[in-house]
Formats: sequence, C-alpha cells, structure tokens
Amino acid sequence: MSRNGHQGPHGRQGRDPGLRPSSYPNPPTAVFVGSFAMPRGLRFATHTHPVHQLAWSERGLLRIRTADGAWLLPPTLALWIPAGVPHATEAAGDALMRAPYVTPARCPAPVAAWTDPTVLAAPPLLRALIDHLSGVDLAPDARARAEGVLLDVLTPVPVTSLSVTEPRDPRAREVARALAAAPGDGRPLSAWAAEVGVSARTLARLFAAGTGLPFGQWRERLRMQAAMPLLADGLTVEAVARRVGYASASSFVAAFHRVVGVTPRQYFPVSSHAGPGLGPVPRPPGTIDP
Repeated sequence: MSRNGHQGPHGRQGRDPGLRPSSYPNPPTAVFVGSFAMPRGLRFATHTHPVHQLAWSERGLLRIRTADGAWLLPPTLALWIPAGVPHATEAAGDALMRAPYVTPARCPAPVAAWTDPTVLAAPPLLRALIDHLSGVDLAPDARARAEGVLLDVLTPVPVTSLSVTEPRDPRAREVARALAAAPGDGRPLSAWAAEVGVSARTLARLFAAGTGLPFGQWRERLRMQAAMPLLADGLTVEAVARRVGYASASSFVAAFHRVVGVTPRQYFPVSSHAGPGLGPVPRPPGTIDP
C-alpha cells in the first residue's frame, strides 16, 4: 500500500486526485507547482481539475489517458491538460512528477485557446522555471515574472497519441491480447486468423470495425506503445527493435517516426534517461495530487 492509495487488481491505485479548495492557487498567483513521487504502477483514476495542468515528469515515464488518446511522456515532453478535461495519470516507471497548475483566469493567449490536450517540449529553460516556481519564498514580483516566462515558452511539438483500442469481437480481442503480451510475435494476419478459427479476411474486417485501424497499423501502434517503457529504461534502439518485432534498428526507427512523429532519439535523448529508484518527495502543506 502506498501513502497515496491502496493496492488494486492492476497495480497501486491512488486516492481521488481532485483538487481540494484549500489547494487552489489564490490570486495573484497564476501558477502553483505540485510535486509527487510516483512508484511504477501507481495510477490515479480518471478525474478533472478546475485549473489547467502541465503534466511533466522530472524523472521516469508518465502515462496520461483521456477520452481522445493516450500519451507516454519522458522528461523531454509535457502534456497541457485544459481545465475540466477528464484524465487518468499513471507511472509507467518510477517517476518524479512536477506539475504546474495554471489558473484559467490568468492564462494568456495563445495558451488559453488550447482546448484539447497538447504535447509540449520540456527544454532546460522550462524545467528550470518549474523548479524556480516550486519555491515558497518568492517575492510577488519575482513570481509574476517567472510565471509569465513559463507560460510564454510553452511550445507544442508534433507528437501523436499512442492510444490503442481493443477490438470488441471476442476472436479479434483474443488476438489483440496475445499480441499485447508478446508484441514481438511476428506471425502474419493469416496465422492469427487460423489461431482463432476465422478467415484472414474476417479477422481483418473485425480489427478495422473494432479499432478503426487496419490490422497492420494497429499492431504497429501497439509495438510503439510497448517500446516506450523499454526506451525510457535506457535499452538501445537495437535491443528494443528486436523485443517488439523488428528485424533491424532502421526499420524500427522508421516505424517509430511514422507512428509517433519523431525519432526515438528525439523522444528519448540520452541525457534524459532516469536513474533507478526515487526517494520520497517532501509535500508542503496544501499540495495536491496529480
């Protein structure tokens, strides 16, 4: 059992992470930073905030899910979650989450116009600003200046959601779950169709109808989703490529770029890999859960 919740059937489940009224940033503060140590598997079920959230992990890998998609975020990326958008937060590896919460009334354009979750770059300047705004002894003028710079440097990047829908039909679902358990299994559609007792054409139709994607594209997205935690743990591109079913690093890199929008090295720069293990993070009075 963690200090944030209890042990659930699919990993540790955090308590309801809704924003408490006592934690709401009071004017003239526009940005309030929450810090959370999240061991691997800790999950906060779907919830909303009355403020905007910038989900960012200083170390480790975060998984954010909404009705519109799912994102795996290394320390080089953050996700802007507009106020009121239902989302679930999970640590895909031991993570240290540092999340700025932004009061909507004090959010400038064009950031205020982002009504959908938006992936942002997290360069050293943004990380330094988050750390700076975590301080509790900033003078009001200094805080206001830092808040303005933080909101000014937010830059969207062309990263695609990695949401993978499970088929509704039980035969297609059986194949999907087998591939999720072993993404490197390279058997063709016809072999999987024989496995569940249907024709290849029928299985292709079931996948397209149930997921919105042809079987090949669905499996490619699944493989990229499986590759993310391995890359975050520091495995080489060559090793990850073999584990998720690619014969060469180059074919894996091409597929990653095609699905995600950037290369593995752009998504996981070598300097961003997290070290093992996270100690507890002090939680000042009034802090909030993700």
